[in-house]
Amino acid sequence: MTSDLQNPHLTYKANAGVGRHGWLRLTPAYGVRLVREKISLLPPGSIITDPFSGTGTTPLAAMELGHYGQSLDVNPFLIWMANAKMSHYSENDISNGWKYLGIIREEASKLHADMSLWQPNIFKIDRWWSAGSLQALKAIAHVIFEFLPDDRSRNLLLIGFCRALIDASNAAFNHQSMSFKENSKDITSFEIKVFEATLDIYAQEAGEILKSASQDLPGVGIAYEGDSREMENPLKPADLLVTSPPYVNRMSYIRELRPYMYWLKYLDAASDAGDLDWKAIGGTWGSATSKLNSWRPSETGTPVDASMDSVRARIAADGEKNGPLLSNYVGKYFHDMWSHFNATLQHVKHGGSVSYIIGNSTFYGHEVPAHEWYASMLSEVGYVDVEVKPIRKRNSKKALYEYDVTARRPQ
Repeated sequence: MTSDLQNPHLTYKANAGVGRHGWLRLTPAYGVRLVREKISLLPPGSIITDPFSGTGTTPLAAMELGHYGQSLDVNPFLIWMANAKMSHYSENDISNGWKYLGIIREEASKLHADMSLWQPNIFKIDRWWSAGSLQALKAIAHVIFEFLPDDRSRNLLLIGFCRALIDASNAAFNHQSMSFKENSKDITSFEIKVFEATLDIYAQEAGEILKSASQDLPGVGIAYEGDSREMENPLKPADLLVTSPPYVNRMSYIRELRPYMYWLKYLDAASDAGDLDWKAIGGTWGSATSKLNSWRPSETGTPVDASMDSVRARIAADGEKNGPLLSNYVGKYFHDMWSHFNATLQHVKHGGSVSYIIGNSTFYGHEVPAHEWYASMLSEVGYVDVEVKPIRKRNSKKALYEYDVTARRPQ
């Protein structure tokens, strides 16, 4: 494989500015173009499922093409966001949104000196935002939660708020190794112009969301909260299940989601994030990491145990003090995915297809061939015509690639 496989249009970066897909970006998301290419081959009114909803890329793309999109995720914030992206907004919803935005701008501007406003329990919050920006965000949040009804219009303004959080932040959100700009030396006071500028940023972002939401979509979409290992939610049997599960690289969505989830009151204590990430496949944030130390495989095992145990042993041996932990991480990940693959069969129509976008990974020089193990597990579950196709080389010096693992449920 060569550099020709580096296809940036197939990644999350291609989603920025693409209608509702660009409302809020998250680094691990995969590109909408890849999803559209798969969905475009289906007859009108098909049912498309994504059991790892994330930002809602798959069901939203299905809606855009007139299909029925449905997804599943363990994270309540992601479910809220996906459903907000997929809602049908009436003229009245949009009109109320503009009215609400005027209220926010007017009322928030009166709160520049109110030091009693609620702020989220984010560790070292002054690293994230300057004093002026933080006060403005607190004022906006106060008006949204205290003055506005909990309806579709408010959801749009909250998405605008999430965008403003990032615009005004000192944090660099465009890479998994998040870094912070330096605040000014005096972070105990702020100039009113910074406060006002942040209100302007919010008004601009919320306005863009309202304009985008006025363009309706032809299909139907819904996101459910639930565990992808069990898939017990009322999903309709799918013509196509297409998804990109968390990669085996210890990168957790929760890490990048924390600021949004704190501000929108999905998180309060730091331990909440770790507890939630432990429920996610591949989650390692906070307390989820310590829980990995005591994880043990189930007695039933997986079809790839022989090859996986060999890789895990090498990781444990060569990883020094972190080796056993990462060995457990790999083991738990694929045991969870084995549970997931078993759960999928009843949610795919006879003759329906599945497509998993996944990458391989390495730990201490030892490859974890997720694409090969996915293929083996799909075959063992009962899928046929299992294929592994390379998509692109990932942005890394290592031999890391993305693959499309496809299969079909027999008639």
